[in-house]
Order: sequence, then C-alpha cells, then structure tokens
Amino acid sequence: MPKKSSPYPIGTFLRIPLADGTFGYGRALDYSYIAFYDFRTTDPRADLGEIESKPVLFIQSVRQLDPQRWAALGKRPLSGEVAKPVVRYRQDLVDFRKCTIYDSEGMTREATPEECIGLEGASTWDKQHIEARILDHYMGRPNDMEIRGRVRLE
Repeated sequence: MPKKSSPYPIGTFLRIPLADGTFGYGRALDYSYIAFYDFRTTDPRADLGEIESKPVLFIQSVRQLDPQRWAALGKRPLSGEVAKPVVRYRQDLVDFRKCTIYDSEGMTREATPEECIGLEGASTWDKQHIEARILDHYMGRPNDMEIRGRVRLE
C-alpha cells in the first residue's frame, strides 16, 4: 500500500502553537515523521537558521497533519541529525523480550529490550499529543504518552 503524502514537503519548518500561548518548532522529514526542535518562544519566529541551529528534542510520526494549525515557515534541504534515518523499535506484546529495531531506510534487526532504551517506539501520534509532549518538556512534567511508549524491561 503506498504511503500517503504529507501536506508539508520534506525540509519544511513548522511553527506549532502550544496551549500556554508559546510556540514550538518542528521540521518535516519523510512521509509523516517530524523532527521537533528544543526551541520554544513566546512570540512567533520565522528565522529558519535560528530554528535549525537548535538541537532536536525528539522525532515522531504524526497523523492528520494540519497546515491550518502548524504553520509552514519555509524549507531547506535536510542536513545533520535530521538527514539521518529515523530509528524506531517494536516490542512483542506477548513476549516483551522480543524486540526489533528498524529505520526509515529499511534496515531491520532483532534486538534485546535493553538495546531499545532511548529509542522511540513504533507509533504515530495525534498533533494534540505532540503539542502536549512539547509543553510538558518545558514545564518539567512527565508526559504520559511518552512514558507508555518506552520499552518494557520486565
């Protein structure tokens, strides 16, 4: 089955309004993956160089992207961390000791749960959950969806 196309071309920078009136920033990778930068502002910014200079906070697949809500700011070719393949893990629901690590370029390998620590699980989030995760990060709060997505060790 062919992948649906994203409303944002690869390399597009995004400004994301957060519930407290601040803004987070992201960047379209391929298909539905978005890199979210460790950058939050109280006023809307559009300087692509400023955004691109910040470290990536996390990368996640997002369903039902909404160009009316997440404003496209412009686009640049991907380079650095955002140009690397997106790496994820899957964990067997019955036997948690069985894991697979895979990436967006087609690499797949069996792995132990310990090897999956620090990787994002195979999931697609709704935009409101992404917005909450970004805000939770800046408010110093745990994010329930991120916690539920962590690899199970026991």
